[in-house]
Amino acid sequence: MAKDVVPHRDAETLRAADADRHKIADQLKSALDEGRLSLGEYDDRVRQAYAARTYAELLILVADLPQPGVSAAEVSARQAAELRRAERKLPMALLVLWTIWGALAAVNLMVWFLVAVTVDGYVYPWPIWLLVPGAALGAATVGTQAIRRQQRRR
Repeated sequence: MAKDVVPHRDAETLRAADADRHKIADQLKSALDEGRLSLGEYDDRVRQAYAARTYAELLILVADLPQPGVSAAEVSARQAAELRRAERKLPMALLVLWTIWGALAAVNLMVWFLVAVTVDGYVYPWPIWLLVPGAALGAATVGTQAIRRQQRRR
C-alpha cells in the first residue's frame, strides 16, 4: 500500500482567499489616504490584488509600504533605534571572552569560598588576581566599542 505524499509548500505559494484580497485592498486604501500611493498606483494595485491567486502575489503589492498609520518619523526613529542597538552589541569574540572569564571567575570564587569555609585560619584570596585579565578585557571592550562608533559615524 502506497501512501499519498503531500509536497512541502511555502506559505506564499498557497492560494489566497477573498478575505485576504480584501485585507490587502484595505491596506492599499490606507496607503492612498496617507499619500503614499497616487490614485493611479492605487487603482493598479487594487486591480492586481483582486486578480491575485496566491499570497506571494498579494504580498508583493504591499512590500514597499509600511504598516498603516506609521509615519516617516516613526520609521526613522525605529531605524535609529536599530542602529543604536547594533552599536551596543558586542562582537562575538568579546562575548566568548567575557563568557570564559565569567566562568573562570565563578569557579575560582566557589573553590576559594569552599576552601575558606573548610580550613581553619587565613586563606589567601587568590581570585583577586582575576581582576587583572577582567580589567584588560574591559579596556578592550571599551576600546572596541569606541572604534566601532567612530567607524559608523564616518
